[in-house]
Amino acid sequence: MAGRTAIGLDIGTSGVRAAELSFGKHGIALQKFGQVALPDGAVRDGEVIAPDIVAGAIKQLWEHTKFGDKKVIVGVANQKVIVRQVDLPWQPEAELRENLAYQVQDTIPMPVEHAVLDFYAMEEVVGEGGARMVRGLLVAASRDMVQAQLDAVKGAGLTPVMVDLTAFAVLRSLGDVDELGLGGQMEALVDVGARVTNIVIHEGGVPRFVRILLMGGADVTDALSERTGSSNAEAEARKHEGGMHDATPDDPTAQAARRVIEAAGQAFVDQVRGSLDYYMASPGARPIERLVLAGGGSRLDGLAERLQAATRIEVHRGSPFGDLSIGKTGLSPEQMQFVEPLAAVPVGLALGAAS
Repeated sequence: MAGRTAIGLDIGTSGVRAAELSFGKHGIALQKFGQVALPDGAVRDGEVIAPDIVAGAIKQLWEHTKFGDKKVIVGVANQKVIVRQVDLPWQPEAELRENLAYQVQDTIPMPVEHAVLDFYAMEEVVGEGGARMVRGLLVAASRDMVQAQLDAVKGAGLTPVMVDLTAFAVLRSLGDVDELGLGGQMEALVDVGARVTNIVIHEGGVPRFVRILLMGGADVTDALSERTGSSNAEAEARKHEGGMHDATPDDPTAQAARRVIEAAGQAFVDQVRGSLDYYMASPGARPIERLVLAGGGSRLDGLAERLQAATRIEVHRGSPFGDLSIGKTGLSPEQMQFVEPLAAVPVGLALGAAS
């Protein structure tokens, strides 16, 4: 891996972000990170709606950050991506992938000819009659949705070399991976975006459950804007001033805002808890030992504490830069601290080049 670099590009609802990593004999280093905001509606719930506008933002990101390459790894996560556990008859990997469409055509709610398919093998199991089976996560994404994503990237003059599931990127950048193969602790990783939240439950780096929630930090902002009659910018500022705290402010206006934040924030907490409960009800599920929280939406004060109280699982802040050395990014320590919660996806996408 000496001298290689890779760039992960995250096309989110509120902005485009990219991270460039270098891979050398002394480990992996973050060389550059940048982001550019997107106008409302260009990306809806993680799906590119206006490729030309998104392409313009990506061009601006490359011009401003001066990335060293135009080859990128792109992530997808939205309502047109399905991830579910399936058991398939065992075959050598090459044959399994070649026959995947035929084996899963009755498993996904879309015609296989309209889908981009992938399969992540987890373990071998014994099926009915002692048949040799492979259990894994099937990923199916709408071909048109993926194409819109690629059109935006190509429109910016870049070359997409791989399309990856965003949840797997989150696992690479935040997961406590068992390098020795002895079995690791059960972790839930929760990356909270503006409109899309990725939940990944894994065991020592092996994903066991993936859920994509169409909820995020912007839902709290929207609720506050609508209920208080304020602009989105004012509501966003007020959200971060107030947070989800038990203390009641004296000002009646602040009290009303606090109630809206509490209600919207609690609805999100309930969705996360429901996803974890769903996994725990599945056969063979092991107790989740810790929850790792990241993403721009995770910066809402009090959210981590509410998640811990609701799930009774210890919550930790994710650190996608934690295992990286830091190159000449051009960012100050304060800027690095601010952007780190936003970096889990682009860093994890770039890390996919090493796997």
